[in-house]
Amino acid sequence: MDRFTATERALRQAAPHALLQAVQEALAAHYGAVSVDLLMADYAMTILQPVSELPYTAEPIPVHTSSPGRAFGAQQPYAVTDDRTGRMTAHLPISVRGDRIGVLAVDLPQERYDPVVERELGDIAEVLGHEIVVGERDTDVYLQARRANRLTLAAEMQWQLLPGRSCSRPEYEIGAQLEPAYAIYGDNFDWSTSADHLTLAITNGMGEGIEAALLTNLAVNALRNARRAGLSLADQAYLADQAVYGHYHGHSYLSTLLLRFDLDTGQTQIVDAGSPHMWRLRQGKAEQIHFEAQMPLGMFEDTPYTTEPFQVEPGDRLVFVSDGVYNVASPGGERYSEKALMRALTSTRLLPAPQVPRAVLQELAGHRGPIDADDDAMVVCLDWHGRQNED
Repeated sequence: MDRFTATERALRQAAPHALLQAVQEALAAHYGAVSVDLLMADYAMTILQPVSELPYTAEPIPVHTSSPGRAFGAQQPYAVTDDRTGRMTAHLPISVRGDRIGVLAVDLPQERYDPVVERELGDIAEVLGHEIVVGERDTDVYLQARRANRLTLAAEMQWQLLPGRSCSRPEYEIGAQLEPAYAIYGDNFDWSTSADHLTLAITNGMGEGIEAALLTNLAVNALRNARRAGLSLADQAYLADQAVYGHYHGHSYLSTLLLRFDLDTGQTQIVDAGSPHMWRLRQGKAEQIHFEAQMPLGMFEDTPYTTEPFQVEPGDRLVFVSDGVYNVASPGGERYSEKALMRALTSTRLLPAPQVPRAVLQELAGHRGPIDADDDAMVVCLDWHGRQNED
């Protein structure tokens, strides 16, 4: 059995909570690793937290000014040599189908590090990522390591509802982020892909705290239930509308934008139910795209919904923002304007989709200053590559 297969088998046989110990022992035995650390990206995507420490007790590692952060941001291995010890520390990004989880840091003698070892360690980091995703069903270890602060109960509910924070396929790449990460209310995003379609739901929930989280949970699960039953996009909106109205009788409702992309052609069906805003960046020009506004989900009984056609082209970037972005005010009371958002979208045009939401929200935080956010803000970025059909 070769060393990579032996390490992979050790990870797959390890108990969910013991993945770090398993990879440490396997890399020491088969690669001569001196030490191995597993660093998890926190909910705000600004720091990396070691799994080996109890929650909140470790010194956080900043994403933007550290060697592990460099590997995490670029999604490429990054090695650093210590001339005093002659050791090499390799930082390997951990991601699962584009969803960025953290970094595997491997300290080993410099003479043992070569392109073959780097490639194998990168593959091991990928295997580890898949095992973490599966292991999170049975242990809290990795979820605890993600948090730099305690989550509110509403935020706990919302993060468990999300599909991830990024996703990539040859046809598209998605990145998304919510703020304040540790105290979000009702904003949410959801996606699902099949062989031929991508369905995306952007939800801007009303209310605060637990009530907002309960409302959003009801609506998102109603949309999923209808989607998994094979219903059309309009019927998905109708079923979710009925579920929300049946429970709240119009006293609570939520705005939702539903999109269904054909991966072959880029033809898109859209239901704009009092939506969050959508912007398109095409050939360097940012513009807001408006659709026919329909009633928010749950506002009235038996609301009919219809789809509207839209076309995306390879190279298009679509960015979705909730009203928590537009409602942010500076210490002087100046609202964050559409012009400011347009500048932010243009200035981040060279970043990959998973990094755009964090960059936009950081600019938003700079505009807000030291004032605590009084509403949650959501940014979702979709880069459309299209499908290369073979003749």
